[in-house]
Amino acid sequence: MDIAVILENTIRALFNAEALILALAAIGLNVHFGYTGLLNFGQVGFAAMGAYGIGSGVVYLDLPFGVSLLLGIALAVLLALALGIPTLRLRADYLAIVTIASSEVIRLTARSAELRELTGGSSGVNGFSQGFYSMNPFSPGSYGIGWLSYDANRFFLLVVGWTLVALCSVLVFLLMRSPWGRVLRGIREDEDAVRSLGKNVVGYKMQSLVLGGIFGAFAGFAFALANSSVQPDNYGTQFTFLAFTAMILGGAGRVIGPVVGAIVFQTSLVLVENVLIQAKGAGYISDRILESTDIGAVRFVLVGVALMALMIYRPQGLFGDKKELALDAR
Repeated sequence: MDIAVILENTIRALFNAEALILALAAIGLNVHFGYTGLLNFGQVGFAAMGAYGIGSGVVYLDLPFGVSLLLGIALAVLLALALGIPTLRLRADYLAIVTIASSEVIRLTARSAELRELTGGSSGVNGFSQGFYSMNPFSPGSYGIGWLSYDANRFFLLVVGWTLVALCSVLVFLLMRSPWGRVLRGIREDEDAVRSLGKNVVGYKMQSLVLGGIFGAFAGFAFALANSSVQPDNYGTQFTFLAFTAMILGGAGRVIGPVVGAIVFQTSLVLVENVLIQAKGAGYISDRILESTDIGAVRFVLVGVALMALMIYRPQGLFGDKKELALDAR
């Protein structure tokens, strides 16, 4: 087994684009679930709005890159309003049903042939990232230290992405320690008590849904730019549940929880995958036990078992508190 390859790939996974995308999506879910108690199972829908905002805005609407970013944010806000207005007066599980259904509606609509001239259909959208990389201040070359070395464009993406993660985390930190954030925590604990104090509970829920949805759109921006394309089938329900995993792993209701959870989860997947690949290549694992084509699925099984053990012995996650996972579902 080549231990150096395992270490290199694992260390690179600490800061790669997949981790920052997951972190941004999980930060949004933390605002929804961790602080407000909203069960949003359709965070990928907000990510798709952000991705198609910049992709379709640049390619099909011929908008400048900056305006396309604003379009993606506006689409995420409109989606939050469309989902929240009919559901936030009802029990928490109604929002969960509507959000998971809407995310699939968005994906299937985006890949439909009828909207090919706006979304690219099943082929997706390509050729929109030039506006972003044209702002790259780094000259062509390699940047980083040792194994953490990247070309200029990837390095620029990671710098911008992780800076955005930091800014979003600071914003959540400040908001949740403000009177507005304390109202959200109160809604999570006892919605009726907050309403009895004269607070507009539905309005606060809507604001939380919009804010978390914008963070989800940021994840969609990063996802689209990292791949230089927007493919509708990349925005399936798995995206949301991976983000939920990252949030709960790090600790719901904690500012740093989603970020650490995303890094730990993504690094664990890469570590397990590389160990299996090296063990398979060295002959330690026979074909009767594991085929090479099954390694991608088996890594999720092994990491999933580890997460199950963590939830049994520490259900609040790495940095969380058990009471943060309790919500008023009335």
